[in-house]
Amino acid sequence: MQLAQAEHSVHDGKVSNHWCRARHDLTSLEYNVHDGNVSKHWCCAMHDLTSLEETNKWPLTKKIEDLLLKCDVHKDKNLEMFCEDHSQLCCTHCDLLNHRQCTNVKLISESVNKMSVDMQQLSSDLQTILDELNKFKSSQDESIKSVEVSYSEKLQEIRNQRKKLNAALDALENTTLAELNELRTTLQAALKKDVDNCNRLKDELKQLRETVQGLCDKSKKELEFIASRICLDKIQESESYLKHNSVKMQSSIIFEANIDIEKNLSQQANLGRIVESMQSLTLNMNPDQVLTVKSKSEYSVRISSDTNQTFGIKDICCLPSGQVIVIDVYTKVKLLDQHYNETSHCDVTGNLYSICQITSSEVAVTVDSAVQFISVSNGQLVNGGKFQLQHAAFGIGHHQGALYITSGTALYHYTLTGSLVKKLYEDASDSHTVYGCAVSPAGDRIYVTNFTQHKLITLATDGTLISTFTDPELQNPWGVHVTPSGQVLVCGYSSHTVIQVDREGSKRLATLISNKDGVINPISVYYNTNNHQILVGLYRLKFDPVLGGHKTEHMMCTRGDYCGRVVVTNNNNNIL
Repeated sequence: MQLAQAEHSVHDGKVSNHWCRARHDLTSLEYNVHDGNVSKHWCCAMHDLTSLEETNKWPLTKKIEDLLLKCDVHKDKNLEMFCEDHSQLCCTHCDLLNHRQCTNVKLISESVNKMSVDMQQLSSDLQTILDELNKFKSSQDESIKSVEVSYSEKLQEIRNQRKKLNAALDALENTTLAELNELRTTLQAALKKDVDNCNRLKDELKQLRETVQGLCDKSKKELEFIASRICLDKIQESESYLKHNSVKMQSSIIFEANIDIEKNLSQQANLGRIVESMQSLTLNMNPDQVLTVKSKSEYSVRISSDTNQTFGIKDICCLPSGQVIVIDVYTKVKLLDQHYNETSHCDVTGNLYSICQITSSEVAVTVDSAVQFISVSNGQLVNGGKFQLQHAAFGIGHHQGALYITSGTALYHYTLTGSLVKKLYEDASDSHTVYGCAVSPAGDRIYVTNFTQHKLITLATDGTLISTFTDPELQNPWGVHVTPSGQVLVCGYSSHTVIQVDREGSKRLATLISNKDGVINPISVYYNTNNHQILVGLYRLKFDPVLGGHKTEHMMCTRGDYCGRVVVTNNNNNIL
C-alpha cells in the first residue's frame, strides 16, 4: 500500500513526517490546535495519521519486495546469490547459466555478514544521480525546443534563399529580354529602312520606265536626252545601293544560353549546408575564473607509420562523444578514444595547420590554402568536402556557420561553403602576425596570436581591435583556445608556457603550465569538457623510439627525446 506524507505549518506548530496508511490525497488536511501544538491529524478521508517513527515498524509492501527481490532476467525467480567475481546479484538460473566458472558465488545471506551498507549515503547517492538526470533531461528538453525553433528559422531562411535565387533569375531573364527586344528593334529598323529605300527606288524607276515608253516614237530629242540622263542617274543610284546592300544571308535572332548557370546549379547538391549548431549552454560562470592545474599525465599518439623525426601535435579538438581529434605537423589526422589511444587516422594531402569543430561529428582542417572537412563515421575518420582559398590558411575558428581563417597576415570571414564574406583584420608588418585564432562561445570576440611579435590580439567579429596583449610569460604565442565558459588559454612556444588571459585579452590571469612542469614548446591547447582536462600538444625535433612508442607514458616532460605527446592536465574546476 502506498504511503502519503502530509506536512502543514500552523502558527508556531508544524505537522511533519506523518503518514496515512490509505492511498489518500492529504491536500485537505484538517487539524486541531491546543496550546500552539497540533494534537490530532486527519487526511481527507478522516483517517488517523501515523508518525514516521511508527512507520518503521510496518512491513515492506509487496511492490517494494518485488522490486528488490525479483531477478531482472528471470522474472519468476528471486535473487538468492551474489557473484563477487562480477559484483552481480543473480538467481539460481543466472548462477547456472552465467556463473558456473566463477569461484566466489555465495548466498546473499552469507554475503550480508561481510559487508555493511550505509543506506543514508546510498539514498544520497541516488538523489545525486536523480538530480543529474533531471538536469540532463531539462537540458535535452531545452535542446528539443531549440531544434524546433531553429528548424522554423532555417526553413524560412531556405525559402528566402529560394526567393533570392528566383529574384536573381528574374533579373537575368529581364536583362536578357531587354537585350532581345533591343536587338529586334535595331534589326527591324534597319530592315524597314532597306524596304523603304527599295520601295522609293522602285517607284521612281517605274515612273521613269513609263515616261521612257511614252517618249518612244515621239521624236522629241531634248526630252529623250533629259530622260536618258535622269534614267542613267537613277539606274546608277539603284545599282550602287544594291551593291552596298547585297543579299548575302537572311537576318534572324539566335539565343546562346549561358550554360554555366545551369551547369553550376546542376553541380550543387543543395542550397547550402545543413549542419548541427554546437552552441554551448548558458553557464553561470565567470570567464575570468582562473583554472587550477592539479596533476599531469602524458600520452604518446605516435603510430607505426609516423617515420619523420620532427613531430608534434599542431592542434586538438574534442567531440561531445568523448573522442579526440588531433593533427600532426605533417599530413595525418588522428582519432583518439577517451583514453587517448589512437583508433583511426586519415592522410590529407598538404601541410596541416589547425582544426575546429563544425558539428558533433565533423571538423574543418586548414591545409595549405584550403579547408578540408573531415567527419567521424562508425568510428573512422572520413574525408569530406573541400574548398580552395586565394591565400594561405593557418588558424581556423567556427561559430554558428561562420568560419574565421587566418592567412599569416590577415583574418578572413568565410561561409561554410567557402564564400568570402569579408577581410576582417590585417597586419602585414611581418610574417605570421595573424596566425592562430579562436572564437568566444558567444561569438562576439575573436582571439588571434601574433607569433613573430609575441602578441595576443582581441578583435570584435567585425574586425574592430579591442586589445593587444604582451607579457614576458607569452613568447611566440601559437595556439589559442576558448573554453565553453569563455576562459582564454594561450600557448607560448618559446616561453614554454600555457597562460590564461582575461576575457578582454588585456591581462594575464595565471600561468597554468610552464617549463617547471616539464613542458617544452607547447603549440596547441584545448579544454576537454568531457572529463575537465586541459590537453596540450607539444612540438619536438627529435624522436626516441623507446620513449615515443605506442605505450602510454606517465613521466615529467624534462627531456627532449620524446615527441608527439598530448600532455593532459587535470583541473578541479567544474566547467560544465
